[in-house]
Amino acid sequence: MSRIGKNPITVPEGVTLEIKENVITAKGKLGELSQEYSDIEIKLEDGTITLERSSDKKDLRAKHGLYRALIANMIEGVSKGWTKELELVGVGYRASNQGQKLDLAVGFSHNIVMDIAPEVKVETISEKGKNPIVKLTSFDKQLVGQVAAKIRGFRKPEPYKGKGIKFVGEEIRRKAGKSA
Repeated sequence: MSRIGKNPITVPEGVTLEIKENVITAKGKLGELSQEYSDIEIKLEDGTITLERSSDKKDLRAKHGLYRALIANMIEGVSKGWTKELELVGVGYRASNQGQKLDLAVGFSHNIVMDIAPEVKVETISEKGKNPIVKLTSFDKQLVGQVAAKIRGFRKPEPYKGKGIKFVGEEIRRKAGKSA
């Protein structure tokens, strides 16, 4: 058995699940998500979900843990939501937003203006003496991660001074500069 796949998922209050022909849909106070699945049997009993596979083939073992993790992320997303925070480290690096437009000044000749998906709420926090922070919130974990990775990709942190866009709490491996 997959160690992840055999763990049951408890469904919190306010989340409704619908299982129809290889599609599971989760509805909650924050939104609605659906996921297709195959070769795995999903059972919903008394507010807990269990996933079972028919055999021990390698691809079925992989799908067992994968679908369990995806369904657990869907349920947590529609009930609590997901948040990613990015920190802009560097002199003159700024971030601002007008609605769903994110405006980044990260050392290029022009500012980067990015349209954020409507499912993702964007918020910028700028305090004097601290690095600007971009906060992304949504019910879809995959979408939040994808948008955060896209923003981080504009200016990845470099190993010498640590300048760039990094996740809050991320450790950057630092290198020593040239020795004189």
